[in-house]
Amino acid sequence: MAKQLPYSDVHAIFSRFHEIDPEPKGELDYVNAYTLLVAVALSAQATDVGVNKATRGLFARVTTPAQMLEFGEERLLDAIKTIGLFRQKAKNVMKMSRILVDSFGGEVPSSRAALQSLPGVGRKTANVVLNMWFHQPAMAVDTHVFRVGNRTGLAPGRDVETVERVLEDQLPAQFSLHAHHWLILHGRYICLARKPRCGICPIYEHCSYEEKTA
Repeated sequence: MAKQLPYSDVHAIFSRFHEIDPEPKGELDYVNAYTLLVAVALSAQATDVGVNKATRGLFARVTTPAQMLEFGEERLLDAIKTIGLFRQKAKNVMKMSRILVDSFGGEVPSSRAALQSLPGVGRKTANVVLNMWFHQPAMAVDTHVFRVGNRTGLAPGRDVETVERVLEDQLPAQFSLHAHHWLILHGRYICLARKPRCGICPIYEHCSYEEKTA
């Protein structure tokens, strides 16, 4: 595990990310808060590309919890059958939709606690929705963020909660809204799990990873 980077390096890293891509976007397709919530819930242990392929037709017909209930679990199963764990995810989406209709007036709540009370919605999913839809500086730590945080020294931690807390504590305020996307994209395309692409890394000089590749 790398040592925690000094604030000057943390600031320099996110300044560089901002310089390269001032308005980073997530790669999941969605049309509103509800479809974002469903897409993120479906993306667990699945790729964004795979989820987008499955939801393209679904979201053309279903954009609200009430419409999902009317659509029904059987048709949902058929729509998302190419996604891993689709049976359990379909059950969760239907239960989630029922709760949203019965307890939240059909609206997606904007608090982490309320979001996490929904079936199939963990802290990471809640943080993604809070960040992407409600523009809160929430830090969703997925495998990419966890790896980049530890490997670079931005946020060393043995578990997701620690990495999340360190990132939130260390992030310069002006970068907090987009930090989640910058780290995911960096982990997905540059700081790869098996062999990081250090030769083209834009934050090479600030990273404390000791086994840098050429």
